[in-house]
Amino acid sequence: MKWNKRFDYPESIRSLVNDQRHYDVGDEKLPSVTTILSATQSDEKKASLSKWRQNVGENKADFIMNEAANRGTIMHRVLEGYLLGQNHADFSDLGIEAGVMAQTIIESGIKDHLDEIWGSEITVYYPKLYAGATDLAGVYNGRESIIDFKQSNKPKRREWITDYFLQLAAYAMAHNYVYGTNIQSGIILMCTKDNYFQKFEVKDGEFQRFSWEWLRRVDKFKNV
Repeated sequence: MKWNKRFDYPESIRSLVNDQRHYDVGDEKLPSVTTILSATQSDEKKASLSKWRQNVGENKADFIMNEAANRGTIMHRVLEGYLLGQNHADFSDLGIEAGVMAQTIIESGIKDHLDEIWGSEITVYYPKLYAGATDLAGVYNGRESIIDFKQSNKPKRREWITDYFLQLAAYAMAHNYVYGTNIQSGIILMCTKDNYFQKFEVKDGEFQRFSWEWLRRVDKFKNV
């Protein structure tokens, strides 16, 4: 694993426009990838989330989501520290849990797989369309790739995380457009709070299908 800072990634500022996350990149204010995905999700997915909240109760649902978000933030901080050669340990109960999850991702998904790092926690953008922050861009198992780290309360099935694959496609398309790369591979490295590791990969033809679906979602967002 080595660093190769071959690209000049932009600085960005996150802001809210009508309660939707945007990125200020240069002179542009661009909607985030997650904003577009949220605004264009299917009625079925909206109904499923609503039903879950009703089943567990609003207060418990908020607690579960906030705890997961905080755990994920700490886990990402530890992983970024590892990539930068820094120690970002957190010794709170949640921090220790997140640290163990991060170490599982390091041992099972990063070591012996990540060949080259172009950037971590970087802003990528497609001019006039969208922007977002990806956890890692570089070379993974010999292929130019976008890599994202995810935490989960429970193991996931592949068909449940199509939005994650759309995120990867969005980041890759932006990176390819701005920097002239040819990224056709996306990797999700996931660990549950019970320390169960999962790796999901999309590439080649499947990656192209997600790219086309992402463009369809962008077009839908523009017409909402």
